[in-house]
Amino acid sequence: MKKILFTAICLLLVAGSVSAQQHRRYYPRNRPQPNHRRPVQNDFNTIKFGIVGGVNVSNIINTNDANFSTGTRAGLNAGVSLEVPISYPFAFQPELLYSGKGYSAITPVGQFSQRTNWIDLPLLLKVKVVPGFNFVVGPQVSFLLSTQNTFNNGYSTTTQDVYNKATDGYNKTLIGGVLGVGFEVSPNVELRARYYIDLQSTTINGVSDIPQYNNQVWQFGVAVKFF
Repeated sequence: MKKILFTAICLLLVAGSVSAQQHRRYYPRNRPQPNHRRPVQNDFNTIKFGIVGGVNVSNIINTNDANFSTGTRAGLNAGVSLEVPISYPFAFQPELLYSGKGYSAITPVGQFSQRTNWIDLPLLLKVKVVPGFNFVVGPQVSFLLSTQNTFNNGYSTTTQDVYNKATDGYNKTLIGGVLGVGFEVSPNVELRARYYIDLQSTTINGVSDIPQYNNQVWQFGVAVKFF
């Protein structure tokens, strides 16, 4: 996971440098402005539709046990976004995403891994800090579609598919929080990096003997915007 995060951070830093040069081209500093006000991007007041996609690096944490740790799993994220301007530099950005999450763990009797499939609905406040760079923050509602558990004891592999029934013991809807940054390579292309964590346990307390834990996800991707 450290190698993945290091590579992603390097890519984002390079993108930020390219983005700054692109915006100097699109929005020259020496362009005269009425009343000597700070230049505002020409496209800010336009509603933008976007197609987004990327990769998740996820695992789970136990908020009651600081020593609890699991291995990560990679998954895909893909969907659509909408950027609605509020008042410069603030915008409202809701998204609708498919998101693959999960984790792996070594147990005394073998290796266990879980893959969960979700529909995520982040409702984000977007703040354009400087031309070409922004950050987002806000809540996210996640809807569980299915779960697949795989266990390998060294001799055989067992797979169990769980399809979001109330008796399975999994919470079907979770509330979480999102924090992230974006680098605009051009007015139509944005590179994104985000961190997401559940604010609720993934299992129903008292319904299942499955341990209580929370998803956490590092998300990297690209958005192509139309306006």
